[in-house]
Amino acid sequence: MKTQKTIALLRDYESRNITFTEPDGSWPIVWERAKGVHVWDAEGGKYLDLTAAFGVAAAGHANKNVVRAGQKQMAKLLHAMGDVHPHALKAQLAKKLSELTFERWSRVTNHESRITGKVIFGSSGFEAVEAALKTAMLATGKRGVIAFEGAYHGLGYGALNATHREHFRSPFRTQLREFGSFVPFPVGDDVRSLKSKKQKESRHLDSYKNTEARLREIFRHEKIGAILVEPIQARGGTNIPPLEFLPLLRKLCDEFGALLILDEIYTGFGRTGKWFACEHSKTIPDLICLGKALTGGFPLSACVGRANVMDAAWPASNGEAIHTSTFLGHPVGCAMALAQIAELKKFKLPERSAALGKFLLGELNQLITHHSSLITSSRGLGLMAAVEINLPDGKPATELALSAIKKLLHRGYIFLPEGEHGNIISFTPPLTINEAQLKCAVAELKKVLGELGNR
Repeated sequence: MKTQKTIALLRDYESRNITFTEPDGSWPIVWERAKGVHVWDAEGGKYLDLTAAFGVAAAGHANKNVVRAGQKQMAKLLHAMGDVHPHALKAQLAKKLSELTFERWSRVTNHESRITGKVIFGSSGFEAVEAALKTAMLATGKRGVIAFEGAYHGLGYGALNATHREHFRSPFRTQLREFGSFVPFPVGDDVRSLKSKKQKESRHLDSYKNTEARLREIFRHEKIGAILVEPIQARGGTNIPPLEFLPLLRKLCDEFGALLILDEIYTGFGRTGKWFACEHSKTIPDLICLGKALTGGFPLSACVGRANVMDAAWPASNGEAIHTSTFLGHPVGCAMALAQIAELKKFKLPERSAALGKFLLGELNQLITHHSSLITSSRGLGLMAAVEINLPDGKPATELALSAIKKLLHRGYIFLPEGEHGNIISFTPPLTINEAQLKCAVAELKKVLGELGNR
């Protein structure tokens, strides 16, 4: 079998820490091709993808216009020279990202002056985060960064200082010059499993006040140059904060002379029902980190900052950039990004995400009612949703959730676990998915949880 051959090769030649395999061969599948919302494995099996491959395929897998743009560019110019001799598409994409972020935000919020953005390109999401951290250090002269419990900002040595989970940090702690302070991430009303509205409001207020108090304490005692935050924590478990949270961070950064960095690598480009998740609270950051859905499948990321902040931080190049990379602003990635953005606009996929997200939450709420003794909560914003599964004693139902995901895989549905304990089943499908497909996925999840819960 093709799958067994591939797994054997990986076992022999890839670091054993990368690909998890079940001894009985039931996990993983080997992807052969993907189109739209579907994936086919090496044996010809067809799957509905509820992950969009980590949120990348926002406009659908192998979107024909995005693929065509990449193919055309590959035939014309496959590689350019990063920070030395530029190509036109890098300049065009930088302008497009400025228009899509700071220029659009300043118009929508009736800002007193027109804001423009400037860009640092990278290949992976963590590179965008590290470019933002460097920018904050240069702009403020202060090394400290505030991040949040449950945060995931990538695994490079810079980003790892702001990624919270010990699983990722502890093996390398002796090499980290830790400059991050972690603060509790406040939870919104829809996250908790509490029954009464009064209980929810009380927990919400306590969580919010606790976070604000801790932030102020750190600002008073340490030299903080930036707050780095995901508007919604993705790998942390689809954790959605109160709507007032980002405006609070904006206020504190202004008060204490720090920069607000938003990591929208997962939430950007329509995932939450708006182009960017910060738009739900009308919060304008100083820097925004983008990736994943930016190109629909090519490794490209971007740190976009307010032009005055970027100019204050970074000196003009004298022929040798102090932050660059070989593949900076890769021409194929830029071509695909411009096509991807055009597809998102043409088919109004952020708006589609908002509408489908409401439908999905309605379906998930019915699922919770059916399994009230097992499932504690569902939550979501746009097509970024999750079901959290706990045991009757309140402990995370990690094994049950993972078993459900494996069963679903063999019934033709690709899901991922999220959260520190892996007991949260997430929904981040391509934004091109339809109601019938979502309904089928939830129905199958309901069936599987019923089977496992009755054991």
